[in-house]
Amino acid sequence: MNRTDLIIRPETEADFRAVENLVREAFWNVYRPGCLEHYVIHVLRDDPAFVKELDFVMELDGELIGQNMFMRTHIDADDGRCVEVLTMGPIGIAPERKRQGYGKKLLDYSLERAKALGFGAVLFEGNIGFYGKSGFDYARNFGIRYHDLEEGEDDSFFLCKELIPGYLKDVTGVYQTPQGYYVDPADAEAFDAGFPPKEKLKLPGQLFE
Repeated sequence: MNRTDLIIRPETEADFRAVENLVREAFWNVYRPGCLEHYVIHVLRDDPAFVKELDFVMELDGELIGQNMFMRTHIDADDGRCVEVLTMGPIGIAPERKRQGYGKKLLDYSLERAKALGFGAVLFEGNIGFYGKSGFDYARNFGIRYHDLEEGEDDSFFLCKELIPGYLKDVTGVYQTPQGYYVDPADAEAFDAGFPPKEKLKLPGQLFE
């Protein structure tokens, strides 16, 4: 995709509300009735683990159509080491722009910038069908386990990509999700009240009630 009218740039404070609204539209009724992701982004910007240099928005013809962000986290290695890695998201694309290649373009750009800053690997929860096209694999194939997941449980949602080849060589252990992602639904509900009303629907395939 070569579009001279498409730009990816750092998020600014002036973008905050528009980005939160974009994320709200992108995730509404996807994983649960309503969504929490726009509040998660609001909270993560003030988290010490937030990587400001990897906070991006995408614009098409001056219109905000996408965003992505990263957080520092770590793997508690089985040999006692604490191995620094990144986690990512939420990454959001405006609903009317989905399935047109914009998400992959934003993702690949973000990963290249993370690599340029010297980060070694990215682990997060996602769909291998999409993220595999950008080089992600199941984290289990790197010897990394998801916290709070019992042995034998489905871990196909847990993905990993080495940005520096061999960064996770000889590393096995447990990945830790940054605490900032765990928001109080009641706080999210109060935050959402500041946005235009939208109907919450319980739909097939949602992960949470």
